[in-house]
Amino acid sequence: MSVITDPQAFNEEELYVDVEPVFGHSLLLKCEGFNFAGSIKLKAATEMVSAAERDGSLKADSVLVESSSGNLGVALSVIAASKGYRFVCVTDARCNLATRLMMEALGSEVHMVAGQEANGGFLGARLDYVRRLCASDDRCVWLSQYSNPANWKAHYRTTAPQIARAFPRLDVLFVGAGTTGTLMGCARYFRDRLRDSGRPVRVVAVDSVGSVAFGGEPGRRLIPGLGMSMRPPLLDESYVDEVVLVEEADTIRACRRLARRGFLFGGSTGTVVSGATDWLARQEPGLTAVAVAPDLGERYLDTVYQDNWVQDLYGDGPLRTGGPAPAATAPGGPPPVPSEPGVSAPRGGFP
Repeated sequence: MSVITDPQAFNEEELYVDVEPVFGHSLLLKCEGFNFAGSIKLKAATEMVSAAERDGSLKADSVLVESSSGNLGVALSVIAASKGYRFVCVTDARCNLATRLMMEALGSEVHMVAGQEANGGFLGARLDYVRRLCASDDRCVWLSQYSNPANWKAHYRTTAPQIARAFPRLDVLFVGAGTTGTLMGCARYFRDRLRDSGRPVRVVAVDSVGSVAFGGEPGRRLIPGLGMSMRPPLLDESYVDEVVLVEEADTIRACRRLARRGFLFGGSTGTVVSGATDWLARQEPGLTAVAVAPDLGERYLDTVYQDNWVQDLYGDGPLRTGGPAPAATAPGGPPPVPSEPGVSAPRGGFP
């Protein structure tokens, strides 16, 4: 029996899901969504808050401020509520309604920016608002998940060693790329471990089509979690062996195939699974492969798992998952060419 007083004290870290019966490729998902924040971002949030407390920049009357498309905002909301901090999350129209409501239920203030960058991203507008907010009130403390080394150190210290202990003969690790905190923490760990074990682990980054993180062409991205509209400051590509790009239609298809087998995962996980299974399909069988599954699917019920939303934005293709097909059956149909969505008006928040 476990008894806790702080929500961040609980995090199930030893659960893996074998998706070979669903996709026909040997792949184990490290499930990171079983905690009170519902995602892997609880690790980075805990590490960044602890580091700010240790260096004295975060005090009792401080106002935590962060830009987030969703999961980190919820993680910081959990910690802020537990520790008694005020928290302001700056987000945009891609943030799922359930995520915004969850942050508000935890006592956080949510501000949605309306402006977009020339390449269609919202990140620049979010960061501009954060900077203005911090300049207007010296109580504000911006943790800056995009450049804070505590982000990747959280995974160097926890996620990667957990995988290494469970799979001492790991061949390949698939990690989604957003801020690249998880990616860089894991990649640095396995590179350093190579010096001791002599056994290389191939680290494959999985990113969304339309993300510019690895120099790709900017494009429309509507599923929050992975992808960036700028090069991530934390990213060091010398630690990454390969990059796989995934269309959002394929993200949805992967999520729905998993759901048909009873596994309701989030959009970030669907992207990683789609990229990993595509990569494994081009390799010889027998590899020990693990993918990091960042989140669960409840927050995507009105988007990824909502038929009308999917049809309006991506057509019927992603809905044709083929049901619980035999393991050797590939996902049905090529990804459709998405139509341009209407832009909904963001909701105002913290002034």
